[in-house]
Amino acid sequence: MSDIKKASRPGRPKGQQSEARQKRILDMAEKLFAENGFHAVTLRQVAAAAKVDTALLHYYFKHKRGLFDTVFQRRSAELNADRMAALDAYESSTTSPTVHGAIAAFIQPLKDKADSGDSGWRSFFAIVAMINNTPEIGGEIMSENFDPVVHRLLAVIRRVLPEARDEKLFWAYHCLSGGLTLIMSQSGRLDRLSDQRCLSSDMSTAFDELVDFSAAGFIATCSKTC
Repeated sequence: MSDIKKASRPGRPKGQQSEARQKRILDMAEKLFAENGFHAVTLRQVAAAAKVDTALLHYYFKHKRGLFDTVFQRRSAELNADRMAALDAYESSTTSPTVHGAIAAFIQPLKDKADSGDSGWRSFFAIVAMINNTPEIGGEIMSENFDPVVHRLLAVIRRVLPEARDEKLFWAYHCLSGGLTLIMSQSGRLDRLSDQRCLSSDMSTAFDELVDFSAAGFIATCSKTC
């Protein structure tokens, strides 16, 4: 994307300046959206945090929703690519796939990002949790960003549970999605409930537990005939 003409720093191409500036804007916007939610954040606040003029945000993103969508899509695209690759690798590695193995492949990239990704991933997870519980825009944004990889997961599970009704598969995934959302929110509720024996910040363990729980849930739900 071309940039508004400005004096460039000696030795640094304008394209690199523009990319670095956009990354800084997206990083600051991601942090603010994660901490305050979509509605509470203004373009002026993002511009101040990124140390740029507000007009530049309008130039790059048109409006706040355009900025938010770009923040969301930046990491969802990377995550989805990793999930698709993980599901493809799992399916090609075995002639006898399992529900547990399919869900583990689907969730492993989330574990990887939580364990070793940059700190912005946890902000992104908080945004996903928020959006998945925001009726006016959540369904649209989640569908646009995640439906293809969800259908890919369900296609693998259908191989394992060929008699399962579609309605049961979708209800089971809905419950899995709720578990993911709660883990991503890192609300601290689990910490207090368990008297600190379990910590919501321990996302790696939470994802492992969710794989076991959801695999059993899919099998139980999809085995019902009514």
